[in-house]
Amino acid sequence: MLQVTKIDTFSGHRDCVYALQPSAEEKHFYSAGGDGMVVKWDLTRPDWGEVIAQVPASIYALAFDSADHLLWVGQNYEGIQVINPFEKSVVTSVQLTSAAIFDIVFFENQAFIALSDGVVIVMDRTGFAVRKHLKASQQSARCLSINPITREIAVGYSDHSIRVFGVDELELRHTWEAHTNSVFSVCYSPDGNYLLSGSRDAHLKIWNVLDGYSLHQDVVAHLFAINHLTYSPDKTLFASCSMDKSIKIWDATTFRLLKVIDRARHAGHGTSVNKLFWTSFNHQLISASDDRRISVWDIKSV
Repeated sequence: MLQVTKIDTFSGHRDCVYALQPSAEEKHFYSAGGDGMVVKWDLTRPDWGEVIAQVPASIYALAFDSADHLLWVGQNYEGIQVINPFEKSVVTSVQLTSAAIFDIVFFENQAFIALSDGVVIVMDRTGFAVRKHLKASQQSARCLSINPITREIAVGYSDHSIRVFGVDELELRHTWEAHTNSVFSVCYSPDGNYLLSGSRDAHLKIWNVLDGYSLHQDVVAHLFAINHLTYSPDKTLFASCSMDKSIKIWDATTFRLLKVIDRARHAGHGTSVNKLFWTSFNHQLISASDDRRISVWDIKSV
C-alpha cells in the first residue's frame, strides 16, 4: 500500500509550468514555462527560488546535460540556448528553427530535439552542430524516449503515431498508429522491454519492445489527455499526469493502478498537470501544472 503526503508547493512562475529537470545536486531542480523563466529550486528550502535565465518566449522543453552540468533551453520559435546555471551565463545559442520545441533528450554524444513541424533534429552534443533532420511526419513531434539497450529512440507524434529510429544509423525502424489522438508522452521501461505511451485520448498503452512493439496492455488511465509518464528512481513504480488535474501511481511490473493524487484527496493541482520529475532526493515526486505551481510529494510504501 502506498502513502502519499504533500510536502511543499513552490510558487513564483507567472504562467503555466511545462518543464522540470534535475540539477547536479539531487536536492536542486529546474523548472520553466510560459513566462520564459528558468528557475532553480531547493527541495530543502521551499520558500527559495532563483531565476537563472529569462527568455522572450515560452519554454516547453528543458534538458540538463549531466556530463558538463549545462542546461539546454528550448525557446519556442527561437531555437536552443545552452546555459551555465551556476554562472547564469549563456554558453551558446543557435537559431535552429522557427517551430515550437516540445522535447529534448540526450544519448551519448547526441541531442535529439522534437519540433512542432514534425522534424526531430539530431545534434552533436559537444560540438553543438546539427547532424541530421529526421522528418517522418507533417504533424508535430511531441515527445521522445531513449532505449539504451536496443539503441533506439521512440518519438510520439500528433498524427497519433509512434515512430522508432535507430540512434546509430538514424533510420526509421518501426512505425504504427498507436492512439486515436496526439501522443504526448513516450517512456521506455528501465529494463528496455516495454514502451509506455500516453495520449490526448486518455489511454495508457504498454508496447512489448521484444515482440516488435506489439500491444501488451491498453488502459483507460485518465479522464482527459495524459501529458507525461515517468519511472521512480528504484524502478518499482511509474507515474502519469493528466489534463484531468490528477497524478496516478502505477506498479511498474503489473501496470496496476496503486494510487490517485488529486485535489479532493491530497490538495493536488487545480488545473492540468503538465510534467513530472521523480527525484532521488527522499524518493520525492515533483509535479508542474497550469496553475503556475510546483508540488512536491512524498510517496512511501506502508
